[in-house]
Amino acid sequence: MSRAAEQGVSGGAPAAAARGVEIDPKTQAFYCETLRALNAAGAEYLVGGAYALARYTGIVRHTKDFDIFTRRADRDRVLEVLAARGHLTEVTFPHWLAKAYCPDGSGDFIDVIYSSGNGVASVDDEWFEHSVAGEVLGCAAPLCPAEEIIWSKSYVQERERFDGADIYHLLRVCAPALDWPRLLRRFGAHWRVLFAHLVNFGFVYPGERERVPAWVMEEMTARLQDETRRAPAPERLCRGTLVSREQYLIDIGDWGYADARLHESTMTPEEIRHWTDAIGKID
Repeated sequence: MSRAAEQGVSGGAPAAAARGVEIDPKTQAFYCETLRALNAAGAEYLVGGAYALARYTGIVRHTKDFDIFTRRADRDRVLEVLAARGHLTEVTFPHWLAKAYCPDGSGDFIDVIYSSGNGVASVDDEWFEHSVAGEVLGCAAPLCPAEEIIWSKSYVQERERFDGADIYHLLRVCAPALDWPRLLRRFGAHWRVLFAHLVNFGFVYPGERERVPAWVMEEMTARLQDETRRAPAPERLCRGTLVSREQYLIDIGDWGYADARLHESTMTPEEIRHWTDAIGKID
């Protein structure tokens, strides 16, 4: 468990999360039944999304879905457990997302997530090695590590959804204790994505910039300086598709750029087409 995770779960955030917004009792029962079923079956999963964010930051945001993270290899097992409880299940996008719907027609559902929409932030053993024991809606449940939440959310930069505020709120609470070497390793060649969020964090909280360790900013600044001195890569590559599936379609279409998802993610051309065709529909 990372020190940041300990701080987020055992500090002041949980008490704040317990106040204010109320969840519909039927929705809560559905979520808790899901957690109890997974626990009883010994399924390996982590809770992420709004409920993990609430435990780290105290920000309560009840939605019509509940995010369960698991490894790709464990997806079908998780779906089997939920189907046995009467949930209607589907593999919505084979490269990253499945769903389990409450059978009462309420519209409540569980997202079963094993990667990210861009095929980069795959759930692997490290998510579980650094997970946090917690409690969600009164039920025991392991939580996604703060580092992996930041990693996966950093790429969500659509016109209609930008997860930057979630990242900055997590950094405000957890930054001093994060496993920064692991977080930088997660981003790898995409370090500019993280750097941009760290720069924005200093803008949002100008009096709390020091919460991000100085060595992290110095390391990333040095990378930027080194890259600036070197000649740019010759290939016409667009990484915009890694942060938005819609806003850079013109780049990989009319403008002839190569789609970074085919080179720097796990997505196949068929999965990219399926993901693109779903634009404007419910994910």
